Amino acid sequence: MDFTFTAEQETWRNEISSWIDDEFGSGWAGLEYDEADQYFDFAQGVRAKLAAKKWSAPAWPEEYGGMGLSFVEQAIFSETLAYRRVPGPDLISAGYVGPTLLVYGTDEQKEQYLDDIVNARVTWCQGYSEPGSGSDLASLQTRAVRDGDDYVINGQKIWTSQAHKADWMFILVRTDPDAPKHRGITYLLLDMKTPGVTVRPLTNMLGGHGFNEVFFEDVRVPVKNRVGEENRGWYVGMATMDFERSALSGSAAIRRNFEDFARYLRENPQLVDDRVKAGCADVAIGIELARLLSLRVLSMQQGGLAPNHEASVAKLFSSELGQRFSHFGINVMGPSGQLRKGDGYAAMNGWFTEQYMSTVPSTIAGGTSEIQRGIIATRGLGMPRA
Repeated sequence: MDFTFTAEQETWRNEISSWIDDEFGSGWAGLEYDEADQYFDFAQGVRAKLAAKKWSAPAWPEEYGGMGLSFVEQAIFSETLAYRRVPGPDLISAGYVGPTLLVYGTDEQKEQYLDDIVNARVTWCQGYSEPGSGSDLASLQTRAVRDGDDYVINGQKIWTSQAHKADWMFILVRTDPDAPKHRGITYLLLDMKTPGVTVRPLTNMLGGHGFNEVFFEDVRVPVKNRVGEENRGWYVGMATMDFERSALSGSAAIRRNFEDFARYLRENPQLVDDRVKAGCADVAIGIELARLLSLRVLSMQQGGLAPNHEASVAKLFSSELGQRFSHFGINVMGPSGQLRKGDGYAAMNGWFTEQYMSTVPSTIAGGTSEIQRGIIATRGLGMPRA
């Protein structure tokens, strides 16, 4: 099998890299930031520059502000930005809801929302998880009752990334409480400024504020903001999640982190023994495998197929690889690897310690490892449901 890209595709990669060199310098290694809000503001500035170049959504049709490129060029774009630690287009806006609207949205919805997304004028958040509905998302209880030309929403969502910054939310709500749980769910688009929406922060173990809980009290959403049919929103929502799990950027980010770690070991040879060498070899092999699994998903998309369990395999392996690498690195560094940024004795200035903690939720976010294994077992291997 040929895993190389064409000369034209590599030219596209070089164009992206040259732009990064011009904007940030050839030695750019990522932004050092102390607060999530600081990074968000920086990322928004970068996204405005990408939008000015029509790079917000390379694979979108040109009529909706894209470049009409293939899934392969889109993946090269995401991989290059991730490796160079440059924020890409907002993943939730341009990566999740945008593609979903291209497939399921009405002409009116496409006209209203896509231009703002592709020009980085709005930020979206995802209203899926609830306090009692995470892995078993279909059990969600946030209720929406039809009242004339509106739905009236009452309930709560949790772990809502960037809800405190978002202009809009795409949300799954229960519109038929008597239907089987995978039915009776509807997919709505919600203006976050609507009366009755309350956002409260959730601070993570790094001390950052990225997550939130969101409460809805008699929140009115126009029926025209429904995507797809009433009570059939589960299938629209699952399409959004398939977009979430199909990217090369995960393995590219791990590769860059591994290269920095390997440089640290070369500068501190007293830490290196046969066990460490074997561990590094294992991580390096894992990175290559993670990339190949993502390329498999990419090849299916390019061929007009819909990856399902294949995307779960790639997501499961990549997220668990990130955790294994972080655990390995912290153990190799010893006590200095446990110190946080700002401590003069911290290995790698505490950067790796931050990475270690940031990988903890990676096997939960986007579908837990247990859920991914269930999808692989039933849809990939044809095993019966437990």
